[in-house]
Amino acid sequence: MARSTSTGKNGTSTKRTTAAKPRPSAKPYTKEQLKPHNKHRILGFFAGLFAILALLATAARALPADLQELPYVPTVISATPWFMLLGLIALLMAVMSRKILAALIAIAAVGLNGYWQYPFFYSTTPLPQAAHNAVAYSEANTSDAFARVMTFNVYKGQADAQAIVDMVRDQRVEVLALQETTDGFVKKLKDAGIEHYLPYSNISSSDGVYGNGLWSATPLGQPVDDEVNSSASFMPAGTVDMGGNSIRFVSVHTTAPVPGYWRQWKRALDELGLMQTHTDTRYIFMGDFNATYDHAPFREFLGTRFHDAARISGHGFTFSWPTNRQGLPMFAGIDHVVVDQGMTAGQCKVVKIAGSDHAALLVTVDVMR
Repeated sequence: MARSTSTGKNGTSTKRTTAAKPRPSAKPYTKEQLKPHNKHRILGFFAGLFAILALLATAARALPADLQELPYVPTVISATPWFMLLGLIALLMAVMSRKILAALIAIAAVGLNGYWQYPFFYSTTPLPQAAHNAVAYSEANTSDAFARVMTFNVYKGQADAQAIVDMVRDQRVEVLALQETTDGFVKKLKDAGIEHYLPYSNISSSDGVYGNGLWSATPLGQPVDDEVNSSASFMPAGTVDMGGNSIRFVSVHTTAPVPGYWRQWKRALDELGLMQTHTDTRYIFMGDFNATYDHAPFREFLGTRFHDAARISGHGFTFSWPTNRQGLPMFAGIDHVVVDQGMTAGQCKVVKIAGSDHAALLVTVDVMR
């Protein structure tokens, strides 16, 4: 109740009582008003989840080689560069939902991944102009120290042989390494005219069905069926004279990191690592390593002596697998050209060829010290 006082005509005051106005009762929040709050909570949850996943998956790259042979760990690490994208998504969601901790975790994941991947986009030893000029002629010049090389997994002989020969011709390839060849596929290569461009070859198979091979525009000296003494497959080799430099080429195919073969995968890469002790020979390894640069066993194979051509060229990522999964892009760079110390590389190119689950990788190398 509210009271008021008034003065009458005779000077006396009178009191009147008036009813107080009822206060409006608080209205409940509507569903529309609650929706933004719920959206922020959901965004915040997924921001934290994605940030943690991005950081953990990225950090797996730093695991010792012995731990990277654990089941499915190699598969996760093969996608390491892509976790930067997951980290960026987490960061955006964290900003929108104002989750500071999630944002910090996402920044850590993106920063760590970027630190590891940026060398692929920056070259400290670019190819000299002479190398670019040497591979630009209409025909390959086999008497200099520069060469266009190519490696390709032909997927159990199912790749298009004619397309390979056309690529060799158009790119003026001087040394070709192929993996998972068959006798029938080699015949198709010959029928397509491979010997017109690369008349010298060395092909070997450990099981008599699938093999690896080298083809060269010049003679392959000291050919052997297996240079590495590998438990994975025969890795044939031959020596090519490049402008007075004797370079030993090896066609590489290691065990794939699939269920039941995790340890064999690492063992095959460890066997390649023993090649560092062959200091009297200069090597170029080309093939399907079934490992990316992010895998510790692959980096241990490289050591301080060997170098991944794509990384030192500053070309960027050379994702080459898989090419035959509908809706799934090539996400793993498991095909490599690895050069010895003192060599430089550039003009990296990934090309899809029908019939295979891999893409071909082409590189120009300069073998001069």
